[in-house]
This record gives sequence, C-alpha cells and structure tokens, in this order.
Amino acid sequence: VQLQASGGGLVQPGGSLTLSCAASGLTLASYSIAWFRQSPEKEREYISCLTRIGGYTDYADSVKGRFTISRDRAKNTVYLQMNSLKPEDTAVYYCAAAARGICTQDESNYRYWGQGTLVTVSS
Repeated sequence: VQLQASGGGLVQPGGSLTLSCAASGLTLASYSIAWFRQSPEKEREYISCLTRIGGYTDYADSVKGRFTISRDRAKNTVYLQMNSLKPEDTAVYYCAAAARGICTQDESNYRYWGQGTLVTVSS
C-alpha cells in the first residue's frame, strides 16, 4: 500500500498549484482522504478532507475559499487545487487516508500517509 503525493514546486504569491495524491494497493474512494502540511517553524496542520461517505469536504480556516479538494475515482487520485497562494502556504504537503467515514483533524486516525511534496510560495 502506497500513497504518492506530487505536484509541489515553486510558485509566486497569488499563483496556483494542483497537488495529486495517487494510491497503489488501495482504493481511495474507500477512504476519507485528508491533506496536511508542515513548515519548519510549525507543527503539522490539517488542511482539508474529503469523506469516504457522501464526498463531503472540509477545510481549515486558513485555506477556506482558496483550496479545493476533489477525487477522480477512475484515476484513483485525490487532488488539492490551491489558488491565491501566499508565502505562509509554504510547507511540505502530505496526503493521508483514513478508514473513517467522516473527516477528522486527528492525525492518529489516518492509517496511510504519502511521503510529502514541497510547496514554496515566493517571489
């Protein structure tokens, strides 16, 4: 079982990036999928989640209105579309999968984790 996060890179403030979380060995539609991020000066923080049941979405206040989480069942991939990026969005972004049917910010509920992809927002 493996989650692969990708799509990070360097982007200017106000720009956009789309992160991907692809899975092998498990079907992402059977899990609630979350994105977390961690910068050197902060603890890892919850960003967004897409529920296994109902496809409900949830966002941290810091990204609400700018980030969108979505799923492509055919590609077994979850995306995080990030718009209006700010320097404070700079971090390593991780995707994680939980068997729970609802979103949770508690990291201990997520069984599988991707390796992280670095997003740098800088001019």
